[in-house]
Amino acid sequence: MTKKYDEQSIQTLDALHHIRLRTGMYIGRLGDGSSPEDGIYILVKEVIDNSVDEFIMGYGREITVRCEANKVMIRDHGRGIPLGKLLDCVSQINTGAKYNDDVFQFSVGLNGVGLKAVNALSEYFLVKTVRNRSYRSAQFSKGLLQTEEMGKTKEPDGTYVEFIPDGEIFGSYQFIDEFLIRRMQYYAFLNSGLTISFQDQKFMSQKGLLDLLEQEVQQERIYDPLYVKGERCEFAFLHTSHYGESIFSFVNGQHTSDGGTHVLAFREGLTKAINEYSKKTFQGVDVREGLIGALLVKVKDPVFESQTKNKLGNSDIRSTFVGEIKDYIVDLLHKNPETAKAMIERIQLNEKVRKELQSVRREIKEKHKKISLKIPKLRDSKYHYHEDLPEGEDSMIFLTEGDSASASIVASRDPLRQAVFPLRGKPLNVFGMRMDQLYKNEEMFHIMSALNIEHGIEGLRYNKVIIATDADVDGMHIRNLLITFFLTYFEGLVVNEHLYLLETPLFKIRRRDQSYYCYSEKEKEEQLQKLPRDGVEITRFKGLGEISPHEFKPFISNKMRLIPVTIHQLADVRPTLEFYMGKNTPSRKQFIIENLLHEEVLQ
Repeated sequence: MTKKYDEQSIQTLDALHHIRLRTGMYIGRLGDGSSPEDGIYILVKEVIDNSVDEFIMGYGREITVRCEANKVMIRDHGRGIPLGKLLDCVSQINTGAKYNDDVFQFSVGLNGVGLKAVNALSEYFLVKTVRNRSYRSAQFSKGLLQTEEMGKTKEPDGTYVEFIPDGEIFGSYQFIDEFLIRRMQYYAFLNSGLTISFQDQKFMSQKGLLDLLEQEVQQERIYDPLYVKGERCEFAFLHTSHYGESIFSFVNGQHTSDGGTHVLAFREGLTKAINEYSKKTFQGVDVREGLIGALLVKVKDPVFESQTKNKLGNSDIRSTFVGEIKDYIVDLLHKNPETAKAMIERIQLNEKVRKELQSVRREIKEKHKKISLKIPKLRDSKYHYHEDLPEGEDSMIFLTEGDSASASIVASRDPLRQAVFPLRGKPLNVFGMRMDQLYKNEEMFHIMSALNIEHGIEGLRYNKVIIATDADVDGMHIRNLLITFFLTYFEGLVVNEHLYLLETPLFKIRRRDQSYYCYSEKEKEEQLQKLPRDGVEITRFKGLGEISPHEFKPFISNKMRLIPVTIHQLADVRPTLEFYMGKNTPSRKQFIIENLLHEEVLQ
């Protein structure tokens, strides 16, 4: 029965309660730390962003970050928050100096929200500011002030923050050093001369984005990277012999994983520059095939699509940056004629291959008439990524192992946001395969059509592409084959964090009317220790098809566990695929022999 809607139904929340109740508005997703985009990492970012803004304005050349037992500690050597405004800056929303262009010009923080959100979402939060040998500190719990003190000190100026994310909000979570290290590397690449210390490592860069590209791409280059550092934009790029396009994009030091208008401007400027230099009319798709680049722009009043700032939305800056980038690249091409020649040869090859593929596509589509309207076995969702924002942000597709596994997901899914595509057995090992051969394989063609990535990932229909296979040898093999497919032809889908693996429970422990689901032997043993021994039944799931739709629903909804497929460095991709998915090599054979466990050891 619907409750009465009257004056008593209207509520007004203060900023603290609003942040805690509507957390997603401020830091995006929650998560448990298993994804680099989970909320606990956004909290770290919000604090470091303030320290980086100090460096950008010329104050403090080193930031120290430590993480111990889920407590994060960050110290910069900037100007320090003014003592009299310390409490307001960490607890009063929409309070800060980022509104003052005389103090901060190209800052990452914009709305005076970040540090307050960290405070409100932490079970323990301590901030200390030092200015001119005086300090003030304050300790909070869940946004509420507990203690504060002031005094004199010999410490250098700067700000110190330590916090522990609130378990009531984030549940069971854990920081993964690899994800934090990646963020520290980005901060160093984007701020030449800044030193970031994390745990026992130091990160710094003298050549900015050129260093990033040198680290990421070490093999199969067509030419050495071209690099520009201007007043408002910095970029580096090169072509490789790989398929696809990957651009690491940033705005005012913020990693914009979903790109935005600055990336569109870079693509357009690059195409115009190459056409002007070569006096040709190459298409953008041919110019970008095999391109790997890094781009940073500085925007005075950036408009992001959310508080987490993953995509730039300023439409007014596009034409300005297009012209600026085009002029820079034309100048580079004239100064580096051998590089320009190699680049144009690569683009001409791309054009030739694309035209050959067009005839192959026509043949395939003629063979599978109406394929664009109805893809065999695809159970689509109503909302799609980019097309149906904001609902499309939550769109996902499960690539399942056969019909039996898909049946449970289809019956328990949310049809508005969750699509299902069942595979027919094991996909093709596409490593080393030509693109035209890929199109002639029906299964691979259907996957590309379902995801709408035939012409690149710009048309990706689902925000998350989730590989859902059984937790056995065959399931692991299918995972590897699909990951190889995406890394070989659609690397950007992985780089931009759209690919995931679904974790499903291995065991069900039942006692009377209570059921407990465990994802590992360790979880099973821990749960058994909590229960009396009498009347306990243990079920081992051999495959997804054994889990009923009623049981399965939580595992793809609020309790879903996803493992993101991430790339530590692009330079590692090709050697790794060659080792595991290439032709049987002596090194792989030797690896198997050295790591093979005898039957008696397994027992």
